[in-house]
Amino acid sequence: MRYLGRECFRNYKEAIRREWVITNGLGSYAGSSIVGANTRKHHGLFIASLHAPTERKVLVNGLYETVCFEDKIIDLYSGKKKNQASREGYLYQTGFCLDVVPSFIYEVEGLFIKKTIAYEWEKNTVAVLYEINNEGRDCVLLLNPVINYRDHNDGSKKSDLGFDYNIEKNTLKFVPEKNKDLILSLFSSEGSLEVVPVSERFDTNIELQTEIDNGMSSSDIGYCPVRIQIGIQSGVTKNVSIVFSIEEQYEQNAEKTIKPARERIGNIMKTAAVSDEFTKDLIEASDKFVVRRESTKGKTVLAGLPWFTDWGRDTMIAFTGLTLVTKRFEDAKSILETFAKYENKGLIPNMFPDTGVEPLYNTVDASLWFFYCIYKYLEYDKSEDAKDFVKDKLYSTMKNIIRCYKSGTDFSIKMDTDGLITAGSDLDQVTWMDVRVGDRVMTPRHGKPVEINALWYNALMITAKLADIFKDSAFSEELKGLASLVKKSFCEKFYNKSTDCLFDVVDEILPDGSKRNDEKIRPNQIFAVSLPYQILDEIKEKSIVNVVRSKLYTDFGIRSLAPEDPEYHGLYKGELAKRDEAYHQGTAWGFLMGPFITAYLKVNASDPKAKEKAEKLLWPIKQHLNDGCIGGIAEVFDGDPPHISGGCYSQAWSVGEILRAVYEGGLSV
Repeated sequence: MRYLGRECFRNYKEAIRREWVITNGLGSYAGSSIVGANTRKHHGLFIASLHAPTERKVLVNGLYETVCFEDKIIDLYSGKKKNQASREGYLYQTGFCLDVVPSFIYEVEGLFIKKTIAYEWEKNTVAVLYEINNEGRDCVLLLNPVINYRDHNDGSKKSDLGFDYNIEKNTLKFVPEKNKDLILSLFSSEGSLEVVPVSERFDTNIELQTEIDNGMSSSDIGYCPVRIQIGIQSGVTKNVSIVFSIEEQYEQNAEKTIKPARERIGNIMKTAAVSDEFTKDLIEASDKFVVRRESTKGKTVLAGLPWFTDWGRDTMIAFTGLTLVTKRFEDAKSILETFAKYENKGLIPNMFPDTGVEPLYNTVDASLWFFYCIYKYLEYDKSEDAKDFVKDKLYSTMKNIIRCYKSGTDFSIKMDTDGLITAGSDLDQVTWMDVRVGDRVMTPRHGKPVEINALWYNALMITAKLADIFKDSAFSEELKGLASLVKKSFCEKFYNKSTDCLFDVVDEILPDGSKRNDEKIRPNQIFAVSLPYQILDEIKEKSIVNVVRSKLYTDFGIRSLAPEDPEYHGLYKGELAKRDEAYHQGTAWGFLMGPFITAYLKVNASDPKAKEKAEKLLWPIKQHLNDGCIGGIAEVFDGDPPHISGGCYSQAWSVGEILRAVYEGGLSV
């Protein structure tokens, strides 16, 4: 449980820096700042995925609370509007608590209110519980639901917000003009429903401060035709349930939604059987990313909250922490089988298909990470059933990927005569450093990238081991011979004596067709140390880790480029084009802390204090769980101190890779 007191929201600017998010296993989410002020387009009380995990629509901006005494009116919600006075409910907020689900605690003249929000699991239903204890005088609690219907990436216009609605006892039903097939129900367990005058039905000019900071369109609007009035007499203690749903049947008692939400996480913790508190925190965070995908009928991983859906590369990298450390083996099998099903020409999707949409395959590394995931799956689940699953469902896909990478496939992916994999040309963006601004690929890395070839070597060794287990002797010998060539070429070509670390790309293809070895000091080389099968000698491994530690390490992640490089950008901020320039040119990435910690422990295995030192390196990440998105780990951080977080406020591979590294390293942070 995380509790934040008044020190975290003494002023509006400080309060909105911290955010929260909850999910429902379908891609739906709810999230805002810890004082309830929406500062992003992606903030809202009910953002429903209409086709899991996509088509995410903001259906409810928020539920605004106002306390009315005989002589004064006090708002409990916070927010800013253009050219209007700010709502400063945070002045009456005494705490914010995240105990699986978020609670907001208020006190006004002896009136105590605790507001808790939860999703029904795998249902598009959001419940809000108000626990009220009035030790003061008589008052009325007004609740103003602000309804919407827009894509979570877009803003709203007043002309877009047309609704039909009707009131049936304690339930309102809204039907948006944009989607006549959707019915949004609003249930209130008590109070009277009052129709708002036409002139007051739109909540306009809502300022979204985070969007302003990012140079994006910065305002929103909502529809609020009714309000709920709840009388609260002095000395009364009561609970009030407010429920929003687009389901035909839904739970109307908020307490019966909140309790199972906490029990779910408790059961996941029991299954994972871990004792370290930091590990438990990361497991709780990991649950938000594992979701059901309607188009494949299987499980997948949301790459990041609040805006990403599922991406192949991100899923593979986050896979071990999210599904294996947590012992969610059935989810793991579902994810692997789904990827195998959609393999095409040796490539697995970088983006999954939706109805009527073809998958995107523009990635060289997702297929190679697939081998690593299978290796880890068998490492964690040592049962014969697990081996049978790999043999029956995945092994033929692994063999086809290797054949296609050897002979050549899309996006100029092909094995060269030295056994190394070359990939990419023109405007291709096939590695994880994949930003393109117009016709400019910021980090093209066309040629033989270091992590791709470390992954390729591991893929060959992993498959050779399985071939032995499955009595596929001829294929095993072929793979071992090829792996030997790859290792020889890798050792000869990638080590840069002038920097005591690895080239980022060898035989890099430049726009004029010439080739070079890229000497930029980047983090991709760390995978040559952290992956299971050793490709370099111990001296070179230690040198690589030392260079990454001295040049790229920050408190919260590993920089994407060394600061002394002339192309280094230390701040990830401003308009999108400016952020894209920095994205892989100095910005620090949380997920890279996972392989770095694994590599650090590996090369310092003889140091009796190695674990203690690694734990100290992770201490800032533990503190970060109380900043940014509470309980999560951000996608990226500024390369320059104080390393402010940016991008997605909670990222699957940031959480998954740090969770994996902590668990496998036996660390207690």
